[in-house]
Amino acid sequence: MEFYLTEMSQLREYIEKHPSETQRLVGVDYEQLIELSGLAERLHKQKQLAAEQRKTRIIKAGGGRQPKLNLSDQVLLTLVYLHHLPTFQMLGVQFGVSESAANYIFHYWLGILRELLPASLVEQVKKKPQNGHGLKKY
Repeated sequence: MEFYLTEMSQLREYIEKHPSETQRLVGVDYEQLIELSGLAERLHKQKQLAAEQRKTRIIKAGGGRQPKLNLSDQVLLTLVYLHHLPTFQMLGVQFGVSESAANYIFHYWLGILRELLPASLVEQVKKKPQNGHGLKKY
């Protein structure tokens, strides 16, 4: 059983109150987000269980530092990055974690999502790049 120190992110709260805005915010609709989040969490737990069985424990299971974000918010962070391509510093500020934690979370969950979805679907979540850095040329 996992316990978390933080509440759900503000973005998660907003999505729960305004599910019709999910597509604009993360690139998938609300039902897809819920389904994808559930599948990703199950795969994560399977990987954790497999790793735990191979591990020689020095400290009791469940010891150590608890994550600041719950699993669904970690998946959400990954989808926000894929859709909007913000800096990891900005993601960290938005989700209340450090820049390095945002980077780690993104890369971990990107691997999980790539296992769950064909590469073409992961790419569909990404926002189409604009001219250069999004600036108009005059």
